[in-house]
Amino acid sequence: MSVEKMLAQYGRLIDERFETVFSNTDNQYGRILDAMKYSLLSGGKRLRPALLLEFCKICGGDLDTAVDFACAVEMIHTYSLIHDDLPCMDNDDTRRGKPSCHIAFGEDLALLAGDGLLTLAFELASKCRFPARSVLKAISVLAEMAGVQGMIGGQVIDLESENKVVDIDTIKKMYSLKTGALLKAACSIGCILPGADEEKVGAAKEYADNIGLAFQIVDDILDVVGDSQKLGKPVGSDADNHKSTFVAFYGIEHSKKLVLELTQAAKQSLDVFGKSADRLIELADFLVLRDH
Repeated sequence: MSVEKMLAQYGRLIDERFETVFSNTDNQYGRILDAMKYSLLSGGKRLRPALLLEFCKICGGDLDTAVDFACAVEMIHTYSLIHDDLPCMDNDDTRRGKPSCHIAFGEDLALLAGDGLLTLAFELASKCRFPARSVLKAISVLAEMAGVQGMIGGQVIDLESENKVVDIDTIKKMYSLKTGALLKAACSIGCILPGADEEKVGAAKEYADNIGLAFQIVDDILDVVGDSQKLGKPVGSDADNHKSTFVAFYGIEHSKKLVLELTQAAKQSLDVFGKSADRLIELADFLVLRDH
């Protein structure tokens, strides 16, 4: 199965579960549910839930049992995008080729839609039917990686770095938290839920660290040379907002070289899984070559 087919397959599984979750939710607060669904079902690669499900699969876990946790990770990712787009943050009017949530529903409902997705994520995760010890450990990892020690911490560094020249170590830390932390959560939780050993959990984290940084550097490159139609958002926003990026620091060609090195390191980290990790290896290459 190709990487594209794998992502599509997992994407359908996730979207079908989202539809079920929302159809079973009390609709007396319809507008907020509409805003949550608007952003959650507006497309996207479903990369984080796909990583969780694929690691779960190669560690012997049941995908139908893991799907709620995969949905939880995607909900947290989506909430972060809604809040990122707000005028008080990045002030972006479009997301995935559509008006941002706050443009479509107003700032108040967009803020609450993000909050609603965050809390619903942990409700879903808590109902996951793996052994309670594994679920509790996975929830702890997700909370840490989504919080101030992870994604939110990276967002704070991003905000505080605007209109400043910051060093490459600060940029790397920002990326490892803002983008990498939730990827690390997805990969490690995929191993934790079915009870994989610490060696495999550690390998999953190493894979996530490397593809997470590579993924963000590719984003930097695409913000300079990408196609706004394919990206679903304007290009050049990093330069317009005076953001420090790998491209600004190293230039495009050296940044591309770093992406290749990180991708190779990510693939090597999967040796402990043997041939069962072939699709994850292909996924690492796929992310390097993406154009959106």
